[in-house]
Amino acid sequence: MNQNRMVRALQKLAAAGAVVLAAVSLQPTTSASAAPAPVVGGVRAAQGEFPWMVRLSMGCGGSLITPQVVLTAAHCVSGSGNNTSITATAGVVDLQSSSAIKVRSTKVLQAPGYNGKGKDWALIKLASPINSLPTLKIAETTAYNSGTFTVAGWGAAREGGGQQRYMLKANVPFVSDASCQNSYGSDLVPSEEICAGYSQGGVDTCQGDSGGPMFRKDNAGAWTQVGIVSWGEGCARAGYPGVYTEVSTFAAAIKSAAATL
Repeated sequence: MNQNRMVRALQKLAAAGAVVLAAVSLQPTTSASAAPAPVVGGVRAAQGEFPWMVRLSMGCGGSLITPQVVLTAAHCVSGSGNNTSITATAGVVDLQSSSAIKVRSTKVLQAPGYNGKGKDWALIKLASPINSLPTLKIAETTAYNSGTFTVAGWGAAREGGGQQRYMLKANVPFVSDASCQNSYGSDLVPSEEICAGYSQGGVDTCQGDSGGPMFRKDNAGAWTQVGIVSWGEGCARAGYPGVYTEVSTFAAAIKSAAATL
């Protein structure tokens, strides 16, 4: 089942009789070689390690790309316009922490032309800026679309599992478009998506991680977002890497849209 790490193309899944999940996390690894030790599917992130991570109340993740704008996945929202129904939780790895920062949304902008395949990005404007936290810069070129990436989120720790109280993190290696197409065929949009994961599976994002960032250090040592958790065949399955929105492809549109919100 191709799962949006909320749900990939709800109509497509429903038509196929698939179970629609409500969102994507880090999977337990099945072998010691599936990921660098000590990551076993995912380990708990330290408080303040990824301070721009955001948890959204509809069951998705996101990243703070300006003090007042969260970048997430298009499939996590239902169109563009005024929207005060979403609560963003930030500043903590423990969602039950009393020090969590909670801010309501005011507007949502879903990627123009989004139809369930590709273009899986959206912006959420917050009611007030979160000036106490740093923001995550987005990749504007393909320079960092390779190597080893970090993923993090509060999604399920196994396929079909429940959401997590504590943020988990893991590392996943880049997978070429050609290799990813061997797994997904025409479902993949190589010009708009980037894949990552281990051939033997074991480490991945999953339901509840949708919309969260995939990131790595740039040449200056600063975290840079290269992907947005989008979809995959199940979670952490051998031969099926995670599929992420390629941020560099949409960076200009994202920055322009953020400036207009």
